[in-house]
Amino acid sequence: MMNWSDSLSRRLAERRGTSLWRSRQIHQCSNGRFLYASDGQQYLNFSSNDYLGLSQHPEIIAAWQQGAEQYGVGSGGSGHVTGYTSAHHTLEQQLAEWLGYSRALLFISGYSANQGVITALMEKEDRIIADRLSHASLMEAAIHSPAQLRRFLHNNPDSLKQYLEKSCTGKTLVVTEGVFSMDGDCAPLGEIARQAQSANCWLMVDDAHGIGIYGDEGRGSCWSQNVKPEILIVTFGKAFGLSGAAVLCDATSAEYFLQYSRHLIYSTSMPPAQAVALSAAMRQIREGDELRQRLQNNIRYFRREAQNLSFVLTDSETAIQPVIIGSNERCITLSERLKQQNLWVKAILPPTVAPDSARLRITLTANHTQRDIDVLLEALRGSDS
Repeated sequence: MMNWSDSLSRRLAERRGTSLWRSRQIHQCSNGRFLYASDGQQYLNFSSNDYLGLSQHPEIIAAWQQGAEQYGVGSGGSGHVTGYTSAHHTLEQQLAEWLGYSRALLFISGYSANQGVITALMEKEDRIIADRLSHASLMEAAIHSPAQLRRFLHNNPDSLKQYLEKSCTGKTLVVTEGVFSMDGDCAPLGEIARQAQSANCWLMVDDAHGIGIYGDEGRGSCWSQNVKPEILIVTFGKAFGLSGAAVLCDATSAEYFLQYSRHLIYSTSMPPAQAVALSAAMRQIREGDELRQRLQNNIRYFRREAQNLSFVLTDSETAIQPVIIGSNERCITLSERLKQQNLWVKAILPPTVAPDSARLRITLTANHTQRDIDVLLEALRGSDS
C-alpha cells in the first residue's frame, strides 16, 4: 500500500516535469501600474486586476486605518456570532441602494460567495444551466451540488434556449458572468435574461470584472445592459482594489442564505475595518467617471496600436486583453522575455484555459499611461520572432 508521502511526491514529480508547474513570487507592493519585487526590481505591471488603481488610493487607506482604530483589525467571528458590526451593516445597505436590490450580504471572497449561493439553493431535482466558460468557483459548486448541471455554448443564447426547452422537475438556475476573466468578452445579458425569464428560471450573474467599470456610476455589466438578475455577485478584488464579495438579492433570498448558506454561517467575517475601506472605495467608484474614461482610453489605444502584431488577439473591448499563444512552452518563454525587459505579463496555461490556448493575459488599468502601453507593444513586437 502506498503511503501518503509517496503518493503526493509522485503526483508532484508528474507535475514538476511539465509546463503546468505553478509557483508564487514574493512582491513588495503594486499600484496597478508598477509592481515592486522583493529584490527591489520595478516592473510595469500588466497582470493586475486593480483596474481603477484604487488599491493605493489615500482616502481608502485612511478609511481602513480609521476603521482599525475604531473596530480593531479583526471581526472576531462569524457574522452570526460576533462578526457583524455596524460597518458591515452600513456597507450592505449602501451596496443594496447603489445596485437597486432589497438586500446585500457580504462574503469573505468571490469564490466563497459563488459556492455559498449555489450549494444553499440547489436541490436534487433542480438544474443548473451555466455558460461553459464560467469561473471555476461557479463550475465547481455546480458539479458538487446535488443538482443536474448542463453547460450551454459560450455566450450563445440559442444554445441556452435548447437546454431550457427540456423539462426539469425542479427549479432551474441559469449562470453566467458579466465579463469573462480569461477572454475578456462580455455576456449578452439582455438575451440571456429574456430566455431565463420566459422559462420561469432564475438568473445568477457573477460580475467580478464588470462592477465598477460599466454602467452609470460603475454599477456594472447588468446595469449597463438593463438587466436585473435574481442573484448578482459583485467582488471587491478588482475595480474596488480590495477583497471580498457581496450577494445582491431580494429580502426572501437574503434571509434564506442567512439560514442555509454554510459559507456565510461558518466563515469568520471580513474585518470591520475592511468594510469601512470598501465603503470608501464605493464612493470613489461612484464618482469615478474620470478613472473609467482613462481606462477606456487605454483600452482603445492598446487595441488600435496592437493591430499590426502577428499574435492573435481576442475581440475583447474590456480591460482584459488576452494575447493567444497556443503552446504552453512558447507562452512561458514570452512571459520570461517580457520580464527581462521589466514588464510583468503572466502566462495563463491549461487547465485555467482550454488546451492549446495558452495566453499572455494582459490587463490594462486607469493608472497606465500611453507610454507604458507603447513600451509593452514594442516589447511584444520584438518578441515576435
